[in-house]
Amino acid sequence: MSKKEAKVEAKVEAKVEAKEEAKEETPKETPKPKTEYREQSHIIYIGKKPTISYVLVAVTILNKRDKCSIQARGRQISKAVDVAEIARRKFRQDSVVIDKVVIGSEELPSDIEGHGPKTVSTIEIVLLKQ
Repeated sequence: MSKKEAKVEAKVEAKVEAKEEAKEETPKETPKPKTEYREQSHIIYIGKKPTISYVLVAVTILNKRDKCSIQARGRQISKAVDVAEIARRKFRQDSVVIDKVVIGSEELPSDIEGHGPKTVSTIEIVLLKQ
């Protein structure tokens, strides 16, 4: 083996050892408790996707759980109402009822300097399986 090959091999071995030491030294991340995910897995936030996408998610949640919450704000409120009604009338017919509807508003900072905060309407529709 030539001197160059020996140097290259020594460098490679040093890098491998350094990587192994780094792996051993880094603390293992503790997994997040799954309760956070499970607690919020029944909430659907309405956005810009097609209505039927949210309806299918709502029906899937109602097949697994007894409760589904649909939340929206601003211009998406009408889509949230559509999702709740389609899920209730077409897909699950008589087995789903609207438990409660909560309306409210949020103040968001304005995009334009010198203007006050914007008020955006919000809605939460809770569906229950009978």
